[in-house]
Amino acid sequence: MTDSIAVLGAGKIGEALLSGLLNGGRRADELMFTERHPERAAELTTRYGVRAVDVTTAAKEATVLVVAVKPQDIEPLLDELAPHAHRDTLIVSLCAGLPTSLYERRLDDGVPVVRVMPNTPMIVGEAMSAISPGRYATNDHLVTVEDLLSAVGLVVRVPESQQDAVTALSGSGPAYFFYLVEAMIDAGILLGLPRAVAEKLIIQSAVGAATMLAKTGEHPVILREAVTSPAGTTIMAIRELEKHGVRAALLAAIEAARDRSQELGKAHEPN
Repeated sequence: MTDSIAVLGAGKIGEALLSGLLNGGRRADELMFTERHPERAAELTTRYGVRAVDVTTAAKEATVLVVAVKPQDIEPLLDELAPHAHRDTLIVSLCAGLPTSLYERRLDDGVPVVRVMPNTPMIVGEAMSAISPGRYATNDHLVTVEDLLSAVGLVVRVPESQQDAVTALSGSGPAYFFYLVEAMIDAGILLGLPRAVAEKLIIQSAVGAATMLAKTGEHPVILREAVTSPAGTTIMAIRELEKHGVRAALLAAIEAARDRSQELGKAHEPN
């Protein structure tokens, strides 16, 4: 029997998952979603042919509930889910920082929960998602979630204790790359290149570099050294990056993101 899936919260990530599932072969009648804004709900139903429902209907009809709301909106959602979620309902949480224990504390005993940290490349089918089982989630539940998320990218299993680090590294990771690309485009303009040319040069360089990392299996140090000739242009640039503490700044930034993820989880701990 095919699982029926409800996506609770149809923002960018929720919509990306719906689109990916449909492109991966799921039928529209196997899917449903919730959305607070009627105009947005109508737009998505028209675009994908998927039914918009309320939370109660989703909880009663779906066997898999994908929670894709903002962390600050989780409490009222759990209030709506609590009377209807049961042991045959799989909860898949895509909410940054929220532990499986929060759901287990608010829902009936035995409700399986899998925590997921995806990232925004899900929109183009290139997400990196890390999944962790809660107290009641089995290997079969993890396989179900892996199958679901493989429609929009790659999936890895990690202990839940590592999820805050995953959030800081890959959850926020695309933003670091966008920030770097933005700075490099500005540098191109500073050096006299038209913006359109600088953008094309840097974006394709980023795509090519990422593809090399993914396909060659080489350590990034090896690939970087292959570009770095003695007394050449690249080593001079690397020296400036080290002089300005770019590596240390990146480490500190990722630690700060990890700390914030931990804070989000603690905000929902019982007093």
